[in-house]
Amino acid sequence: MKGRLMTASARRLFGGAMALATALAGLPAAAEGADPWHPTLNFYGVTGLVDMPTGQSQPDGQFSTTFSTFAGMTRATLSFQIAPRLSGSFRFSRTKDLNLAGFVDYSDRSFDVQYRVLREGRILPDLVVGLQDFAGTGLAAAEYVVASKHLAPNLVLTGGIGWGRLGSYNPLGAPFGSRPPLNIGRGGSPNVDQYFRGPAALFGGVEWQPTDKLGLKLEYSSDDYAFEEGRGVIKHRSPFSFGVEYQARKHLRLGAYYLYGSELGVTAQISLNPKDRPAGGDLGKATYPVEPRPARSADPDAWSEDWVAQPQAADILRRNTAKMLAETGLVLEAMAISGDRVELWLRNPSYDAEAQAIGRAARVLTRTMPASVETFEIVPVVKGMPTAKVVLRRTDIEALENAPNGAARLFSVAGIADASRRPENLTYDEELYPRLTWSLAPYLKQELFDPDHPYRVDLGMRLATRYELRPGLFFSGSVTKSVTNAFSKGQLRPNNSVLPHVRTDEQLYTRQGDPGLETLTMAWYARPGQDLYGRVTAGYLERMYGGVSAELLWKPQHSRLALGVEVNYARKRDYDGGLGFRDYDIVTGHASAYYDLSQGYRVQLDAGRYLAGDWGATLAFDRVFANGWTVGAFATLTDVSAKEFGEGSFDKGIRVTIPISWMMGSSSRSTASTTIRPIQRDGGARLSVDGRLYETIDDYHRWGIERQWGKVWR
Repeated sequence: MKGRLMTASARRLFGGAMALATALAGLPAAAEGADPWHPTLNFYGVTGLVDMPTGQSQPDGQFSTTFSTFAGMTRATLSFQIAPRLSGSFRFSRTKDLNLAGFVDYSDRSFDVQYRVLREGRILPDLVVGLQDFAGTGLAAAEYVVASKHLAPNLVLTGGIGWGRLGSYNPLGAPFGSRPPLNIGRGGSPNVDQYFRGPAALFGGVEWQPTDKLGLKLEYSSDDYAFEEGRGVIKHRSPFSFGVEYQARKHLRLGAYYLYGSELGVTAQISLNPKDRPAGGDLGKATYPVEPRPARSADPDAWSEDWVAQPQAADILRRNTAKMLAETGLVLEAMAISGDRVELWLRNPSYDAEAQAIGRAARVLTRTMPASVETFEIVPVVKGMPTAKVVLRRTDIEALENAPNGAARLFSVAGIADASRRPENLTYDEELYPRLTWSLAPYLKQELFDPDHPYRVDLGMRLATRYELRPGLFFSGSVTKSVTNAFSKGQLRPNNSVLPHVRTDEQLYTRQGDPGLETLTMAWYARPGQDLYGRVTAGYLERMYGGVSAELLWKPQHSRLALGVEVNYARKRDYDGGLGFRDYDIVTGHASAYYDLSQGYRVQLDAGRYLAGDWGATLAFDRVFANGWTVGAFATLTDVSAKEFGEGSFDKGIRVTIPISWMMGSSSRSTASTTIRPIQRDGGARLSVDGRLYETIDDYHRWGIERQWGKVWR
């Protein structure tokens, strides 16, 4: 920082870091020290030393946020360990007084990817091949091959060779040919012609962890920062940098550094792992245990089916079951009973794992059903639609509740089938419909990467209501009012889009539509046939559009493939958040394919017409964890050229969903979700409709239930 005060951008970014650090400080201390030490992060937010990468990888699933600043350069990076060998990063950086591309303070967005080729052994080191800023403006573009080896459990030596920025200081030559000149342009497109081209240079360093809390770093950098030095941003006097880091909390690491012989810098690293619950365990309330039946030889009368002929027997059993389910946080939607079988349609408003709800319902049935009822058919119901039918033998439930590896053994003997066919004697709970519910809760909305305001957050209140008329048919709506009015401050960004302004004028809705009607819809969900699901939604679908949306999904229980089609008529709403419309309407739609790759990985392809009238496809890749965490990335290419699209060249982004139960430890189906785009433009924009079918029912199908089955006895 050249001895001067931290920049305004740095203050804003570090203000966000400290707010998050404060939240982390309030997490239960029981989680401290639960994991072994893992590799640390560098100024670019990837596994590394000070400014250079290392050959190591984060633990599988690790999700990290890094805030760093030095010499007027501020970086905020999200990194995710996609698989044990593969990681990816998204970065927003801001350089003060760079005077580039018409901006005094220049902002940039970039993506990185790293792949670990070798895993450290007795002789071999960890070895990583990485691409830095591989699809951005290229200002920070670099490629590298780097190895790391433990000299002792707490001492790691790193050495590597880099190209691009990492090949600029004391280069060895250009082993793979010359590198094309830097072309900042609109950014967003892969710089394939530059990969591993041009001068190459060596870098390296050492990291020592003298204690569990303290870390020391020494680095020799191959980045000469000539571009920034030529504009007076930095003085590069030495290739050596030094740093000291402190593990303030399990999830929070702080660092201070002296870089390049002239600069002071600081970082805050926040790391979470979906597999590691901060609360340290499941704090939900206990449920009823299994109640075994008496032996048939000891009490043969208890096993008789004579009870079926008794008047009101089915109603009494249904009421008793509904009462006990309610005590465990579940809702009996409907039930069909015979002498040896019961089919229970179950609604789960409480637990993030469907397997947990199924297990608790099965245990309740062991206490309410006569001994002659041997087969339990439990059908999770969502939005009035029956999904999977989980068939369990009561004998297996009684034998495996406390058996070693009982969950896996129960799944091996369970049956899972489609539940579209309703039994003739299925009876609904008469008290469920019609039903009115409402809520008043705070909301938090963020706005990212505005050149004048890199991070803004708005806090407000949302009043939501829902009226369920009958199974599958309901009306819902929401009204919002900002409390902080954060988005109404400052000047409007100029809109230079040459496409219809289907998303780039969203700032007008946030400024003029407060308070505003957010949504007001009628939705109908149905099972039109075996393996088929249908939805029709009409009304004010989102803040910017109203209209009608219809969808049909084919998703067999035992297939990893699902296919869907959606058709929408959308009309643009007035900016004021009222009932009026503007003079823009369009018919859009997509054909979609979803495939579960197993091990929690899922790919989705949507092809069709988007809001601006452009035609193309969106490819998305998500990792879904058993506890409800989802981290994914998507990219959209349409017939809109990069020039027509504008800055960013094409639509792309990252999406993250974190279950509230993971954070708090208590039972909840609520989640916190966000989508991070480098920039929101009009090309590749899609209508936002709540309750699309695949995301609604995926957890209730075989692969979703199997993924969560470890919770069946909780």
